[in-house]
Amino acid sequence: MRNIPYINLPAQHSSLKPAILKAVEKVLDHGNFILGEEVGQFEEKIAAYCGTKYAVGLNSGTDALILVLKAYGIGAGDEVITTPNSFLATALAIQSVGAKTVFVDVNADLNMNPDLVAAKITAKTKAVLPVHLTGKPTDMAPILDLARSKNLKVIEDAAQAIGAEYQGKKVGALGDAGCFSLHPLKTLNACGDGGVVTTNDQKLVSRLKQLRNIGLKNRDESEMWGYNSRLDTLQAAILNLKMDMLEEWTLARRQNAQIYRKLFSAGKFPDFLELPQELSNGRHVYHTFVIQTDYRDGLQSYLNDKGIGTKIHYPIPIHLQVCAKELGYKKGDFPVCERTCQRILSLPVYQGLKEEDLDYVVSTIAQYFNKGVYHG
Repeated sequence: MRNIPYINLPAQHSSLKPAILKAVEKVLDHGNFILGEEVGQFEEKIAAYCGTKYAVGLNSGTDALILVLKAYGIGAGDEVITTPNSFLATALAIQSVGAKTVFVDVNADLNMNPDLVAAKITAKTKAVLPVHLTGKPTDMAPILDLARSKNLKVIEDAAQAIGAEYQGKKVGALGDAGCFSLHPLKTLNACGDGGVVTTNDQKLVSRLKQLRNIGLKNRDESEMWGYNSRLDTLQAAILNLKMDMLEEWTLARRQNAQIYRKLFSAGKFPDFLELPQELSNGRHVYHTFVIQTDYRDGLQSYLNDKGIGTKIHYPIPIHLQVCAKELGYKKGDFPVCERTCQRILSLPVYQGLKEEDLDYVVSTIAQYFNKGVYHG
């Protein structure tokens, strides 16, 4: 039996360790641990990669969302439209600034259904916050057109989607601001927490840089109450190194997704096992490779017994979490979201997997459905 973990961070870092230690040693030698030159270098690199004028490094993807909302003056009495099948941090950010989270349902591809947004807009709506879930870009054109007609901000939750593209532009450069997570499980990953905002809005950048640094205008003066949300210089040094690897890693994940498709197409699988699809006008970066089946729980258990790690992103939609009771939603309000949350399963897709690893995953799934284990 093979052992294929869902993610393998030690293996990812083994070959990079000498370069990482050298980058860390440089920071230790100069001693500028807070907003050191490596932070600025990283901001320049990621802005150039995403195709924006600016980027601001922060201490987490959650804070990226919170500080952008705060910087745009969104708070008590305001509403922000987003989706209920994201990680909890998406709605947490909205609630944290005192605004109200307003959900719309998703399409079968797990991303926001643009056709449902207009009906949710009220006089209190200040922003739309689409989530590029799984590394697949949301269909942004209708959202952007609607937002512009209503004078709403569009804030991209691109936590899982660094390098994804829509109509020839990278996510993070589509709306007013793009918010990325640099958590260890992301494709571009720090060795700890980290986040970054990309934008072409110079005023937003100025406000974010004050907000992340206690609200300070300079060392001694403050014009606003801020936060302590700076990207560590040590993490920035590591991220600068990994930025040079990002496109190679992204292509490897995309290749793994294509191998999965080839292997699945060569076998006999039931109609209700669905593979992720790509937009014809976009690039999917496969932060997760999510299949859908009505027999998810049994399949996940079987794969685990065979040494294959999987995850569910995410089994409980936000509107059904206990912490979200105050929002007033109930089961049945978002049927597509709720159904997919019962069917989704994320397979290993990270760079470093070999084709024989992927073949083992697919052949094991085939065993479950085709060799008497599955009794549907």
